[in-house]
Amino acid sequence: MAMDSARNSEIMPDAGKVHMDEGESWGTGIIKDFKRTVGTHWWTEMTNFNQKTIAVTLLMFISVMAPTLSFGAVYGKETDNRIGAIETILATTWVGVMYSLIGGMPLCIIGSTGPVLAFTKAVVRIAENIDVPFVTFQAWISCWLLFYCCTAAFFDLTRVVRLATRFTDEIFAFLIVSIFVLDAVGDPFSQVGILRYFDPNHKSHEEFEDDPSFNYMETALLATLLGFGTTALIFFFRAFKTSAFLCNDGIRTSIHDFAVTIAVIVMTCFNEFVFDTVELEQLNVPDKFQPTYQCCDSSCLTFFPDDCPELSEAYGSRPWFVDFTDLNGKGWVPIVAAGPALLAFLLLFLDNGITWHLINHPNNNLKHGEAYNYDLCLSGLFNFVNGCLGLPWLVATTVPCIVHLNSLAEKDKDGKIISVQETRLTMLFSHLMVGLSLLVLELLQLLPMAVLYGVFLFMGLSALPAMQFWNRILLWFQQPSKYPDTVFNRYMKKSQIHLYTILQLFFFGLVFLVQNMSAISIIFPLMTLLCIPGRLYLLPRFFSGWELCLMDGDDEEIKEWVSRKRQDMRQSLSFSEASSMENDDEDGPGPDEKIPVEEA
Repeated sequence: MAMDSARNSEIMPDAGKVHMDEGESWGTGIIKDFKRTVGTHWWTEMTNFNQKTIAVTLLMFISVMAPTLSFGAVYGKETDNRIGAIETILATTWVGVMYSLIGGMPLCIIGSTGPVLAFTKAVVRIAENIDVPFVTFQAWISCWLLFYCCTAAFFDLTRVVRLATRFTDEIFAFLIVSIFVLDAVGDPFSQVGILRYFDPNHKSHEEFEDDPSFNYMETALLATLLGFGTTALIFFFRAFKTSAFLCNDGIRTSIHDFAVTIAVIVMTCFNEFVFDTVELEQLNVPDKFQPTYQCCDSSCLTFFPDDCPELSEAYGSRPWFVDFTDLNGKGWVPIVAAGPALLAFLLLFLDNGITWHLINHPNNNLKHGEAYNYDLCLSGLFNFVNGCLGLPWLVATTVPCIVHLNSLAEKDKDGKIISVQETRLTMLFSHLMVGLSLLVLELLQLLPMAVLYGVFLFMGLSALPAMQFWNRILLWFQQPSKYPDTVFNRYMKKSQIHLYTILQLFFFGLVFLVQNMSAISIIFPLMTLLCIPGRLYLLPRFFSGWELCLMDGDDEEIKEWVSRKRQDMRQSLSFSEASSMENDDEDGPGPDEKIPVEEA
């Protein structure tokens, strides 16, 4: 029988309430962040080299390199090659190396993310509509972005991120997963994805339209085989870690750690040696280290060879440094850029902040402190430089950050983190290796786009099992008596659990819809930010504090509520037994009766 909700609320009156930390304005937060992290632990983090450092470095190189190439390929498609694989590799290398040396939270891996890619698409469309070069518009946005980041850090606005609970964190994480999956399988809102090759008018088919032997269906079928095959192969190799095959744990762990690399090599070789006669879209990488955008003429307004197939070679490449004055006579653009820059700041603020929030969770037992304000300044500075060079904006990447943390952690038999080797060396070495890949550009040109889409799909699907939001969606298709034994399934009504999931899905749907509507996609970071007041002010109208604690609280708060709940049940049981004994003394022994134990 369910206990009355009011009694559960009395167990812990403050359960489910979220409070904002006291502010450290006027730059004091930045200074304290630096002293607490870089100023205190830098030498230790730069000298704690050991065997684990080598293993984790290799793992992180794979974890960073694969999405860097994949995002570079998609950036090339979405920006008409203004940004491509070269720019993405260069940005990831220099920002990762600098952040590993001077950043406040070096366990947070810097790279490209789906939400930033989606926002960049919106910036491309705006630049086209106002007839201004994309790289120039992005550069002016980057100037304002630096101003907003430094201002927010100066007044300690990063404490707002601490108001983001699991509710907002998982909406944002689910958005990232949806971008990964859609861009891999086939985005209905753009021309990227494996299934898009079945479109006879796909842009990649135009290169072979004069070849009478070319059949786009052969290309589409092979792309499907390579893409989904890569994903399946990665999961297959990763399953070796917990299998009984092969001779020892070391070999099984190595196969698990290098699953992405092995799968990419196997499927690329499969394409090169088995289906070498089938034309397939390859990763667009220049023959040498230079900007991806190759110009047809001195104006550099048209792309070689797509826009000038009659030319045998490109006139040249775009300059590395963006011309801030290339505004097509529209002198008002630098001022107008402040609007999109504010939305870009909100996105960067949330993308970074939520990832920092996840990594610095108390359950991870990190000892070297956090540096939200200081790192926000660095993020604004790094992306300002990227904007000046025509490189993509980078932020803390959720999935690689979690992989990095878990790889450096020592855990007990139940998977709880005991300690973490907090080091700068793994990020430093792995990003240096990413930069060295620029020396083997000819090998990168062999990578089929379909294989990289397969890596994208794996990264999206692999993040789902750990998401409470996704697991609660699956409850709709499960027999109630077979629900997993989670704390909210144990104490809450099923109808309340499903209502919470529906409300979370509603907020996710709003963010997803706005992100994919070209006319208003630029404001989707604002929609993501609105999830925080939605959790603070809307959800308490539908749920008691103890219910929000179980669904949305951190582990320590949940443990405290459960402990008080059990204590309350024991007291209730003891009172019932005492009352029964008094009745027995007065009325004599009676028939055996079961004492009901109330559960919420």
